[in-house]
Amino acid sequence: MASYRRYAVYYTPPPGEFADFGASWLGWDAATGREVAQPDLDGLDLAALTAGARRYGFHATLKAPFRLAEGRDEGGLLSMAEAVAPALRPVTLPGLQLMSIGGFLALTPAGEGQALSALADTVVQALEPFRAPLTEVEIARRHPDRLSERQRALLHRFGYPYVMEEFRFHMTLSDALEPETQARLTTQLVPHLAVLPVPFVLDAISVMGEGADGRMRLIRRIALSGE
Repeated sequence: MASYRRYAVYYTPPPGEFADFGASWLGWDAATGREVAQPDLDGLDLAALTAGARRYGFHATLKAPFRLAEGRDEGGLLSMAEAVAPALRPVTLPGLQLMSIGGFLALTPAGEGQALSALADTVVQALEPFRAPLTEVEIARRHPDRLSERQRALLHRFGYPYVMEEFRFHMTLSDALEPETQARLTTQLVPHLAVLPVPFVLDAISVMGEGADGRMRLIRRIALSGE
């Protein structure tokens, strides 16, 4: 029996000031499974502006949340993730930058992202046997009518439309916002970004579990050792 409702594979920061910043900004520490006090902002309700993002914690998605396939269990998933990690090389990029993506604020890589995309492709495909097929309800939640033909094909093949050539590494910092609110939030967010790592190094993958409360928790962070 699965310990969690769904599982995912993310990038999450190692313990330190970058991880602390993300947990505080979103109000949820997925590594400890605890709520964290958020910064007080001038004229903005940060809790309301991050309500959706808070569920998932500070992360970048590699393999999106999925239910376990019949006959699969958490132990097997962890074993497969441990088996994949030695084949994955750590990725080093100049840093991270703040961007607006579809109305929400996120940190994206500075520099060439091809190595990150290749890493994500490997994770998605290696763990695909552990993913249960999407239900019709789950497909509908992705609003397939708003997706491109290729994205719909990826949704049906991998359970998520933003994989392979559609993948874009990002660490979400807000829900979708109106332009004026986003501009005001950006102004107050920027001073907190002094903790961004330079360079940015992705040297581990994190297996996550979604609890009954709908929030993601870290199960295991696995170092990458490929050369």
